[in-house]
Amino acid sequence: MTKDPTAAPTTTAIGRDKEQLAERFLIARGLRLIARNHRCRVGEIDLVMRDGDTLVFVEVRYRRSTRHGTPAESVGPRKQRRLALAAAHYLQRHPTMLPCRFDLISMTGTDDIQWVKHAFMVTF
Repeated sequence: MTKDPTAAPTTTAIGRDKEQLAERFLIARGLRLIARNHRCRVGEIDLVMRDGDTLVFVEVRYRRSTRHGTPAESVGPRKQRRLALAAAHYLQRHPTMLPCRFDLISMTGTDDIQWVKHAFMVTF
């Protein structure tokens, strides 16, 4: 069975596209890609990047509209905890002495990108 080229993109395809857009945005601002889509039992880190001497865990959030809140508002305490656990898993497998931070790339339907450095704090 062939796919209909006029069919709307899937949520997975949209997510992949937005993550690639975020990656290009951050690379253009001097960050270096370390890993994409680090998955573990508790969650996933969209992008792991290096910003100078800092390891950055990046969460990419997209919403077509802000009718039900901004993309940034969708990263509540529960999501932050899952991101922290996924980051801890990454650090167990890739130990580093670098300081770490959590950033958020927030996008709306117009691909207006908002970059929030130090989006939330976690102690390991």
